[in-house]
Amino acid sequence: MMVELAIGDAYGAAFEYAPPEFVARHNNVEGYLKHPTHTGIEPGDYTDDTQMTLAIAELLGTEWTPLTLADKFVEVFHRDPRVGYAGGFHAFLLSVTSGREFLDRIRPDSDKSGAAMRVAPVGLLPSVAEVRHHAAVQARVTHDTPAGVASAEAAALAVHYCHHGLGPLAGVTRWISDQLGDDWTRPWQGKVGSKGAMSVRAALTALASARSMTELLRQCVAYTGDVDTVATIALAAAARSAEVADDLPEALYRGLENGTYGRDYLRVLDECLAQVSG
Repeated sequence: MMVELAIGDAYGAAFEYAPPEFVARHNNVEGYLKHPTHTGIEPGDYTDDTQMTLAIAELLGTEWTPLTLADKFVEVFHRDPRVGYAGGFHAFLLSVTSGREFLDRIRPDSDKSGAAMRVAPVGLLPSVAEVRHHAAVQARVTHDTPAGVASAEAAALAVHYCHHGLGPLAGVTRWISDQLGDDWTRPWQGKVGSKGAMSVRAALTALASARSMTELLRQCVAYTGDVDTVATIALAAAARSAEVADDLPEALYRGLENGTYGRDYLRVLDECLAQVSG
């Protein structure tokens, strides 16, 4: 799952808010591209979506508090600083050196996609109650709003549904709606904006009809807008579904960055996460 979500992130990074014409011309899922205007992210590099997911994955199964989460967010950023974060949050991370300072200074009033994009490992936990609790706690560190928390819970529950085989993939949005008491069944259409609910709804729409990872990735990017986040969320869940063929091109696996916290490290994390899943 960790490798697949990173592939979605890295592939989608080349198309994030890119002109629709660029997306239509190059979204062939054959390999990684350079974004037409963004600098600092090379083809195959993942972004903040994956880096913050690493923090969640490394901490899962240990003490789960706002402070331990904030400490981990600071740790994973400073050990491997990278671009790809929103400008204000990137500057904030550069300026803090501890979880305590993070919590003292953060304004956790966002309803954007940050809490949803990083939550996938939480979905592996054995029960719905555990998934919702862990998803909400981590969301409130940075996105302590009803929409921020709900979108994180929905993204985590999508992984849970697929991982535990709780029903046919086409039923994932209805099942999530039943758990949360909100309607997540309305299909998403068009460009995806920065709100967490937008990215999750788009990811769930694509996931519900997915039959192959390649087609799912192409559909996520075809929305245009914040597509690296959509692809991260959708591929994380699909990687745990028996209904979705694992047919991503070998070029995407080979081309994914493989430094200290790259492809091989992500595979090790997947093995570790198996120990906390039910």
